[in-house]
Amino acid sequence: MIDKLKRKSQYRWFVIALIFILFMVAQADRANIGFAIPFIQKEYDLTNSEIGLIISLFFAGYGLCQIPAGFFVKRKGIRFSYAAGMLLTSVFTFMMGKVDSVWHLKILRALVGVSEAPVVISSTATINNWFPTKEKGTATGIFLAGSKFGPLLVPPICAWILIHYDWRHIFLFFSIPGVILALVWYVLVRNTPAESRFVNQQEADYIAEVSRDEEGSKRRFKSRAFRYGFIDRMIRTTKLTPLDSSRSIFRSWDIYGAAIGYMCMVGIVDGVIMSWLPKYLLQEHKLSIVASAALAATPFAGNVIGNLCGGWISDNLLAKRRKPLMMFSAVCTIVMTGLMTIAPQNPYLLGLLLFCLGFLIALGYSAYSVYAMARASRETYPVAYAIINMGGQLGAVCMPLIVGVLLDNYSWNAVFITLGIAAALCLVVVFTIREPLPAGAELE
Repeated sequence: MIDKLKRKSQYRWFVIALIFILFMVAQADRANIGFAIPFIQKEYDLTNSEIGLIISLFFAGYGLCQIPAGFFVKRKGIRFSYAAGMLLTSVFTFMMGKVDSVWHLKILRALVGVSEAPVVISSTATINNWFPTKEKGTATGIFLAGSKFGPLLVPPICAWILIHYDWRHIFLFFSIPGVILALVWYVLVRNTPAESRFVNQQEADYIAEVSRDEEGSKRRFKSRAFRYGFIDRMIRTTKLTPLDSSRSIFRSWDIYGAAIGYMCMVGIVDGVIMSWLPKYLLQEHKLSIVASAALAATPFAGNVIGNLCGGWISDNLLAKRRKPLMMFSAVCTIVMTGLMTIAPQNPYLLGLLLFCLGFLIALGYSAYSVYAMARASRETYPVAYAIINMGGQLGAVCMPLIVGVLLDNYSWNAVFITLGIAAALCLVVVFTIREPLPAGAELE
């Protein structure tokens, strides 16, 4: 009986499972426009550049509100911020199905972005508050897997809606789950584990890492997990003091460098693959709605697996090093976007290529948010990640516009070459930032 009483609860894993579902729904709300685009374009007689602007307006509202959202989450806490963000995102998504003009569509698309800004900050802040250092990479991988599981489900659902209804019903149907989940979050999750009635003292201590002996931690790093060597010299691993004030965060090149790298990768995934891929499959490969839906899901199937693997690898095989996977994903993206210029017409081979693209990009995707957890203190993390994620969303703002212009004047090959250039820029910039030495480890 005593041993049973001392056993720590595992409520943090329920919290991350709820985050998985919530962010899956949030990402579906931003991805569903991909299948509505051809029908919106036809109904309102829009050019590719004009469609690119509509896509970009979400990311403009989302990106520009990242830093305000960071301060909002820091002040109001994750419980209220997450629930409010999800509720408003669902309301504006519903209203997109009721628009009667392009201007209304543009305004609502931007408001969906504004509303979703606190959601991602609250998600990563929750992971930072609710998980010990050694589990943050894995938890972030689960969170980001949810972000790509949403777009994985979007194509078949949208195909069914379009076959039975019209493009407006896409937004009406997708708005419902978010309202329910916002209420569930507000009832079941608190700002910190210590405030939750579902978390016992043993789990609270484990999360806070107060029960671990510092010297024992150092011995474990030396004997099993951490070996400082050539790779660490190459990725510039060094002992760094966590950034503990907003002022120090705004002065840190490490944060800005991570933001620029993330800008390139998010621009590729959210700004192009999520938004433009259905149109590419429908028009370039002349596929049916059902076939396009199946292929449009493949890169996000790769994303889900890649995020889960990437988080686990950085925690366990790389001993909490985050830069190696950032750089590896950038290199792989250069190669894969190059292969897209000679993409096969065979749908099975094309699906395999898109799956590999999604998987390899996602391996380093979670590392950007976890990097900020090591670089900033828990109190200032929302601000640090807000800057990094704002950089990411600026990429998602620019890329759809760039793609629209390229398609109006050139071809899809020009688009894929541009994506390769963006990945090369990511690689160069990420190389310049420093890798924080894990807590408890020592330079040898």
